Amino acid sequence: QVQLVESGGGTVQPGGSLRLSCAASGSIFSINTMGWYRQAPGKERELVGSITRVGITVYADSVKGRFTISRDNAWTTVYLQMNSLKPEDTAVYYCLARTIPNSYWGQGTQVTVSS
Repeated sequence: QVQLVESGGGTVQPGGSLRLSCAASGSIFSINTMGWYRQAPGKERELVGSITRVGITVYADSVKGRFTISRDNAWTTVYLQMNSLKPEDTAVYYCLARTIPNSYWGQGTQVTVSS
């Protein structure tokens, strides 16, 4: 079992920045990939980006060059640095941890980009 707790959401003006954190606990040794997803009202949940245990990152085209995923060496916390935020980035952001064979989700944190 893996438990995930996200933090760092809030309201920011367009062009601003936020950093989300995802704290993992439990069987963290079994995690091979962690990722961030988001879901806006009326839309499906979509991948924002992910990072593997060896540090390989993948990003959605919509956030490339603006968002950065990183992690600590102990694999206990994953971060999502979000810069140059746009109103269309408004969503609930979820952390995901993948193991074999399970996936675990956090409870989500709201990000609102509005003037």
